[in-house]
Amino acid sequence: MDIKERVWSKIVMKATAPGLEEKLGKLAPAHAVAGPIARYFVDRYHFNDSCLVIQWSGDNPNSLAGLTLNTPGDLAISLGTSDTVFGITNEPRPSLEGHVFPNPVDPKCYMVMLCFKNGSLTREDVRNRCAESSWDVFNETLEKTPALNGGKLGFFYMDHEILPPLPIGYHRYVIDNFTGNSIDEMKAREIEEFDSPSEVRAIIEGQFLSMRGHAERFGMPTPPKRIIATGGASSNDSILNSIASIFGCPVYTVQRPDSASLGAALRAAHGWLCNKEGKFVPSSALYEGKIEKTSLSPKLSKPAGDKELLSKYALLVKKRMEIEKDLVEKFGRK
Repeated sequence: MDIKERVWSKIVMKATAPGLEEKLGKLAPAHAVAGPIARYFVDRYHFNDSCLVIQWSGDNPNSLAGLTLNTPGDLAISLGTSDTVFGITNEPRPSLEGHVFPNPVDPKCYMVMLCFKNGSLTREDVRNRCAESSWDVFNETLEKTPALNGGKLGFFYMDHEILPPLPIGYHRYVIDNFTGNSIDEMKAREIEEFDSPSEVRAIIEGQFLSMRGHAERFGMPTPPKRIIATGGASSNDSILNSIASIFGCPVYTVQRPDSASLGAALRAAHGWLCNKEGKFVPSSALYEGKIEKTSLSPKLSKPAGDKELLSKYALLVKKRMEIEKDLVEKFGRK
């Protein structure tokens, strides 16, 4: 698809297979009606025979709808088996390390997204090794260990990572002079292992320093106006506290963690409304003036972190990205 024109790319169609465009059919807006439900489902499952089928979308675009993310400058972070960070932009800047989609609820702008393979399962591995397999012990350890972790940076990949493209492996560094005001003063040296408290903080800070570094490089806002957190780990206050400190913005959560299925339901309702009105209607029309009374309303979980601490994290982000570049050159998948 040519994402700016919202049509199939003639160049790509021609390069892929003869007559492909005719076989694929035309692209349709996300709010468009695909057609009425098949009679089979009416007879067998007692659907209403006037039920409409709305164009499909994936779980992450549906999460964007379910989180009612509609303002450029906001970011959403989904904390699951894999972690994702996504937001809205008016000007797409496609790159090799992220994804750009048409916004499923607003045909005038775009959704941008980054995916990180090592999410909750990698956090759980550290919990099991260093915190007695207990989230309570993990959180208590995280809270007791000072922010910035004494200059200890960890790269934890239980599985082949998408971003950065690195194979399975754990890499641990101590940054000397990390309290300075310049990245040039920071010297990284690799070590074999951390003590358990440092390992706990290293997995959390490492994951979100990486997320911030790649989000900035992809053109996402720095700092964001706010972050809306979803997914299983969004119920963990200690993790949310680290996100607020590293990104330097308030973190909100939603009352329902299943934002993808909720978003699919909202998109169905939105498509039905557009069809009823005979034109595109903003999705906010579904809940305008009453969002505070629904489970769609995000609540503030953590205020923005300390500004002085944020400036220190900004330097660590740069140093981490520098080390990551060296790791990719040494171990990166070709």
